[in-house]
Amino acid sequence: MTTLPRLSLISSLTIALSVPALAGVTVNSPANSAELTSPFKLSAAAITCSSQTVGAMGYSLDNSADTTVVSGDAIGASVASAAGTHTLHVKAWGEKGSACVTDVAITIVTATGSASPDAISLSALQALKNWNAINDVATGGGSASGAMSIVNSPSLSGSAREFATAYKGYGGERYDVSFGDDTLSTNFLYDAWVYLRSPSTSIANVEMDLNQVMPNGQTVIFGVQCDGWSGTWDYTANTGTPEKPVDTWLHSKAVCNPRTWSTNTWHHVQISYARDDSGHVTYKSVWLDDAESNIDATVSSAFALGWSPTLLTNFQIDSYSAGSASSTVYLDNLTINRW
Repeated sequence: MTTLPRLSLISSLTIALSVPALAGVTVNSPANSAELTSPFKLSAAAITCSSQTVGAMGYSLDNSADTTVVSGDAIGASVASAAGTHTLHVKAWGEKGSACVTDVAITIVTATGSASPDAISLSALQALKNWNAINDVATGGGSASGAMSIVNSPSLSGSAREFATAYKGYGGERYDVSFGDDTLSTNFLYDAWVYLRSPSTSIANVEMDLNQVMPNGQTVIFGVQCDGWSGTWDYTANTGTPEKPVDTWLHSKAVCNPRTWSTNTWHHVQISYARDDSGHVTYKSVWLDDAESNIDATVSSAFALGWSPTLLTNFQIDSYSAGSASSTVYLDNLTINRW
């Protein structure tokens, strides 16, 4: 008997579908030429393939070498994809080695947060070579160390950044990269895809920040995190003065906990915020997998740090464990729009 493919094998999934015993692969959704937002739902079945009983099915996008395979004759899956036109390959394998495939043309569109038509957009920031890593000594009194690499799997763009972090005592590791300078832009849309490798039980917070130096030399910190302690989206404020700052996390009413995110899949995160000339930041909305959560909070977030003009983004992972722990997280298609 021919061995079935073993590519990105996931646990067996049985789904009851009311479909006739048709030969080949029947894709119930998405429809051919459909416009979709990511992630989209895939539903397909194949009872027979070349007169053979189907033993496994799978799917892949475009020319990717990664095929996700499930046992049985049906697929029900949530599939993440970057924006643009794609070909979805839905496959089935007979128990004696036959192979069948149905191709579906799809277009992924962005229907969540949107930037101004005049926005300056810098993308693929995760692939820049000047990323740094540092233990955040202010996180839980613990320690952390991290290693980074560029990987093509798992990836949406072919160049995702892997963050492999080891923790002790509620530690946190901050990763950052500078990507230019712009003192004048006042509106921003942070746009990224995040992938948590299983298990993710050691992750307390996923933090995504932007720092900007204003014309007066003060640095505005646009800080947002998915807080697994409070179960909320949090945002930063300076509750002191720029010269004597007190950096404080405030809880919004929007729900978020990274340990409830599905593992081994891509999640789309978008964050919208703006500032005035004094460094007051208005946190507008956060989108997770196309679901919008309103924050609608304005706070002071200017710090007299003595920095030269710069734009810098942080990506930080904090530990949920009092002992030793580790996590692996991926970041892809990191784009920051400003206007």
